[in-house]
Formats: sequence, C-alpha cells, structure tokens
Amino acid sequence: MVGWAIAVHGGAGVDPNLPTERQEQAKLLLTRCLNLGISALQSSAAAIDVVELVVRELETDPIFNSGRGSALTEKGTVEMEASIMDGPGRRCGAVSGLTTVKNPVSLARLVMDKSPHSYLAFSGAEDFAKQMGVEREENDYFITEDNVGMLKVAKEANSIVFDYRIPTTGYESCGVGVESPIRMNGLPISVYAPETVGCVVVDSQGRCAAATSTGGLMNKRTGRIGDSPLIGAGTYACDACGVSCTGEGEAIIRGTLAREVAAVMEYKGLGLQEAVDFVIKERLDEGQAGLIAVSKTGEVAYGFNCVGMFRGCASEDGFMEVGIWE
Repeated sequence: MVGWAIAVHGGAGVDPNLPTERQEQAKLLLTRCLNLGISALQSSAAAIDVVELVVRELETDPIFNSGRGSALTEKGTVEMEASIMDGPGRRCGAVSGLTTVKNPVSLARLVMDKSPHSYLAFSGAEDFAKQMGVEREENDYFITEDNVGMLKVAKEANSIVFDYRIPTTGYESCGVGVESPIRMNGLPISVYAPETVGCVVVDSQGRCAAATSTGGLMNKRTGRIGDSPLIGAGTYACDACGVSCTGEGEAIIRGTLAREVAAVMEYKGLGLQEAVDFVIKERLDEGQAGLIAVSKTGEVAYGFNCVGMFRGCASEDGFMEVGIWE
C-alpha cells in the first residue's frame, strides 16, 4: 500500500495587492477543502470520489471562479465548465456551457459514469442534467455583486479581465488606453489572474484522479471554451499521476500541459516534481499558469510561473501546506 496524498488549487496568477482579508478567506476555504478530502481518504474513499467531493465544495463557495461566483460572459451570463478523470482505465467526463447546474463537476462525473460519451456541452449538457436530475439553480444564483462590478470594469476597459477580485485601481497601467505587455493568443489583455479550481488525489491503493472546474474569463465571448474541461490540457489522470491546471487557458491548451506531466514521467523517467518543473518551464511558451499533481507512489507536487497560486496539499505522512505566494 502507498500513502495517500491530496492537493487543491483555487487558481494561478494572483494579484500581489490582494487584500490580506481576501487572502485569509481563500486560505481558510482551501484548508477546509483539504480537511474534507483528508477525512474521506482516512475513511478509505476512492480517489475519484474525493476529487469530486472537494471540487463540489469549491464550486459551492463563491470565493473562487467556479460554480457560484463564476466569471461572467460579455452578455453578463455564466457559462461554466468542468472535467474529471479517473486514472485506472483513464475514464473521463467533461462539460461546457452550463448555465443552471449547481455543481458542474458532478455532471462531468455523470457524463463519465452514465453516458456513452466523454464530453457534453451547452444545450446537450443541460438536457443531460435535466435527465439525470442533478441540482439546478436559476442563473442569478451564480452571479455575485463582485462579478457584476468586475464585468463593468472589463467592458469599460474593452478587455478580458482574468480575476473578478482584483481591486479596480491601477487599471491605467494595466492596458486601459495603453498597450498591455501581457498577451493571450497574441492579443493584449489587461490583467492576468484567473481563478479556476481543481483537486488531485492519490488514494492508499495508489489510484490517481483529477478534477477541474471554472467559470472561465470575465467578459469572455459567449461560447469560449478554456482548458479546464479539456482532457490532457487542464485535467489528466492515469496510472502514473493526476494533474489539474490553472492559468492562461489558451497557453495550457497549446501545451497539453496536464498530459505533458504524465508523458515526461513515462517517457523521460522524471519524478513528479521534476516533471512539474520541466513542464512549467518548457511547455508554456510565453503563457502563465500553474498546476498541482500527485503520483501513484503518494508524492504531491505543484508549480507555477506567475506571481502566486492559491493551493494546498497534504499527505498521509503528516505533511500539510496552504499557501498563495512562492
């Protein structure tokens, strides 16, 4: 038997001026989610059940950008997405374009377990949700006051804004009226700081699993799909490891970041942290992102190339860490 390990994230690319109170709220939520996962693992829960349980908790709290508290599209609506993957057998499920589903990660799990498909989106995913009887809410449930204000700022700046909690001061130096130094797919954006959520787990049987969930980008075009629901990009799990990514979705997609961690472990023989470091350094081009990972032998690792990443990790040997900055 191996020792279990778990990691959670609440997004990479944190504003360095984030108020202390907000930092503490985020760390409390990450700690609560870690403890929830630890408790399940100590009760011999399977890795796949634990990642779903933890991400559901993250989706239900509006602190991060997933489920309730999701970023808003250009039309002021939410379009949520999520994916989940079970290492044994590489089974997976993903959903995009959700507007009413309270817990997107659980619908992704149902796509994996109860449908012949791997990925359902928009009206098809909503129809499947009705058929499965999952808990649903009116669109208003997902929309917070903070996000309505942030969308207004984004529209005034004529920009995509990546973080719905960054203070609105200082935008004149972040691309409003000036060319932003930060680019996505070659186009300038005003502020880099997404806050997707995710969880990776290896249980005491050595089974790895991963899940990721997001509301996407503030002021994104309707119909935009990011890396979070894309298997191999934002989420991946196999016999060797489980990985969940966060950050600049377009860069993560181009680098097939999550799968790349597994690939360099399999084909280059790298250890988990070595693989994470290699991928962050070599596979993001000019993109900014972070990821969390676990291995089948009970290791836990993370890495990011931006200012910070909301994360927490723990393992059976008593190690536990919750942090934001480097």
